[in-house]
Amino acid sequence: MFENLEQLMQTIRERKNSSPDKSYTNKLLNDKSLSVAKVKEEIAELIEAVEQNSNKIHEAADVIYHLMVYLEAHNIKIEDVMSELKKRQK
Repeated sequence: MFENLEQLMQTIRERKNSSPDKSYTNKLLNDKSLSVAKVKEEIAELIEAVEQNSNKIHEAADVIYHLMVYLEAHNIKIEDVMSELKKRQK
């Protein structure tokens, strides 16, 4: 199951080298204000979906994707985040 997240991260990293005209991910990686705006927008949409009990999975997937792109755009490695979460396990 988590291979999907690893594949997504690999794709995000590969898209750094593609054209912003052809890659939405590349556009987000290079426009940090757009990236943060999308994270905020998608989180708000997820909250609304949960409150209305509709489309929750779709919106949660959008949040995860946009958050992963945001982290990569700011040189925050998901591997480091996962290591931090591992440290917090009791």
